[in-house]
Amino acid sequence: MPQLTQDYWIAESIKDKAFEDHYDLGKELGRGATAVVYKCTLKGTDQAWAVKIMDKRMEHKTVMAEVGILLRLDHPNIVRMREVFESVDTVYIVLELVTGSDLFERIVTQTYYSEEQAAQAVKDIITATEYLHRHDVVHRDLKPENILYENLSQDSKLKLADFGLSTIVSNKVALVTVCGTPAYCAPEVLKGESYNKQCDMWSIGVIAYILLCGYEPFFAENDRAMFKKILKGDFVFDEPWWNDVSDNAKDLVRKLLVVNPEKRLTPSAALKHVWVTGMANKKTHKEDTVEKIKEFNARRKLK
Repeated sequence: MPQLTQDYWIAESIKDKAFEDHYDLGKELGRGATAVVYKCTLKGTDQAWAVKIMDKRMEHKTVMAEVGILLRLDHPNIVRMREVFESVDTVYIVLELVTGSDLFERIVTQTYYSEEQAAQAVKDIITATEYLHRHDVVHRDLKPENILYENLSQDSKLKLADFGLSTIVSNKVALVTVCGTPAYCAPEVLKGESYNKQCDMWSIGVIAYILLCGYEPFFAENDRAMFKKILKGDFVFDEPWWNDVSDNAKDLVRKLLVVNPEKRLTPSAALKHVWVTGMANKKTHKEDTVEKIKEFNARRKLK
């Protein structure tokens, strides 16, 4: 029996019926460079979903790559794909609807925020990333905008979203495409050198740093200065913002923001780190960090 290719599975998964025959289109939820996301409802039900609508004439290869990746993923911390529809010029990817805010927007609405909550968020992100890497997927654009809460409840799950820059890679093949959001990009990606799945772990290090103090580790007046700091791994734990952060938390950040990807923590090693496994400070409300994250969120919206 011949081996079935990924292209076969993608083709078999795409519905030959019209999206509009199955769903009612609702309000716009978000808009990017190559796609628009809407809320939609399955006809005859009250089941709400999200649909990502893309022009396949412009980005056909990219669209099919994203579909192929989503087909192989099934994890509680990753936004789930339900089905795909295709017309002459458009692809409709129906996805699980997440109604909570993104990671940093959620923090500023809470009355209490501790290092323990930061550790739980980092653990969820690493858990999802470990699953991706185990299935030969590298995300390449981990950032707060792509880390969403399932709903508004206090015990809501975090979910990774937006696999538009993701790719499938084996341990024997290096990546070379420069992509992602610069502030979260690993040094090897910015250099245009060959890189591997470990680039995601650098991004998680950046996110963990911000969760603990409220600002970026490589903040600079312009992109050129920021790139220079990233390439050197030039970050510090500034006073007074880091005075109440535990040594275990700082240790994890140091082991993630390592310029050499071979010395950077892997997902499985990071999940065993003492800060992730339950040694975070749970008593202190990080009021100053919350205020800094509010400022960070305001800067994000201006970009």
